[in-house]
Amino acid sequence: MDNLTTYYIALGSNKGDKFKNLQAAIQAIYNQIGNVKLISKIYKSEALGFVSDDFFNCCLILESELKPSKVLRNLLDIETELGRVRTKTNAYEARTIDLDIVFAEDAIIETKILQLPHPEMHKRKFVLQPLADIAPKVNHPVFNRTVEELLSACEDKSVLEPLNVWLKNPSKAYNLGQFNYIAIEGNIGAGKTSLATKIAHDFNAKLILERFADNPFLPKFYKDASRYAFPLEMSFLADRYQQISDDLEQLDLFKDFVVSDYDVFKSLIFSKITLQNDEFKLYRKLFYLMYKDISKPELYVYLYQNTERLQQNIKKRGRKYEQDIADEYLEKINSGYLEFLKTQSGLNVKIIDVSDRDFVKNRADYIWILEQVCGE
Repeated sequence: MDNLTTYYIALGSNKGDKFKNLQAAIQAIYNQIGNVKLISKIYKSEALGFVSDDFFNCCLILESELKPSKVLRNLLDIETELGRVRTKTNAYEARTIDLDIVFAEDAIIETKILQLPHPEMHKRKFVLQPLADIAPKVNHPVFNRTVEELLSACEDKSVLEPLNVWLKNPSKAYNLGQFNYIAIEGNIGAGKTSLATKIAHDFNAKLILERFADNPFLPKFYKDASRYAFPLEMSFLADRYQQISDDLEQLDLFKDFVVSDYDVFKSLIFSKITLQNDEFKLYRKLFYLMYKDISKPELYVYLYQNTERLQQNIKKRGRKYEQDIADEYLEKINSGYLEFLKTQSGLNVKIIDVSDRDFVKNRADYIWILEQVCGE
């Protein structure tokens, strides 16, 4: 998740149902832009610079893969969706919702439509106070002063009244923390690592990723499957067993649950396809000796993608040793997984067809998948 930018957003409303407007804006920001990390208290303040109803103001911390200019465009679209009508005059006026980027980390931007840091933020107590609630030590990259220092020095004499009502963080609607251990599974190129990584980051989970890239037999297997199938499957089994056992035993007090991009049972599914019958019988005996001692996931998510889409994803990620994988092999893996899942009456399984979804680039698809994972 190295491409994420942390944004600090100021929200205000003084027209209509002000609390509802703020909540709707936060929901839209979450759905369209990125993950909402923290939300401040709401403060009521008098309109500044014009006569109108009191404002409700708050701030939030947002993480997004979008660039600042795109975040701004989305915020302006959200304002329009929620009923804000901008006039050509530069005079202050009442508004259903007002959304401003205060900081985008330490970015300094000066364009016709976007100035960062926000050029007026240090003068406005109704921005500084809620921002100080959630980000007091964040530094202004131009003034080289923290938010709390700017608040102390602010000459704005406005009186802010903290309200005893709290805005909901949309991410809390997805109660993934009810599970101690979630496994995300799927075929080669289905997106299981991408989804597990996003969930771990957004929901404070310990992430366990399969160490397939370190397996010396994998490139050899794709060149000569009959020769290297057995050592490949045995090395995968040993590594998966050791990794999942070690990581699940190591308690992390600062994480809410564990999410992995594989389940150990995949060893049996793949080996049934790749091994000769006599080899598979021996392998199966060894597998069950290990499998009985491993913790099972409380939620098993299987990402299904059709073969055409899998091949597109495989080509796109560009691993040289995967480029000649046959359609027939991928179809056998899908069939093996689905057959396994049909027989697992004691396993909490969610099969999600993502053939027409791109949850890496399209946040709406990611939100849709979260709803499928958490739905009944």
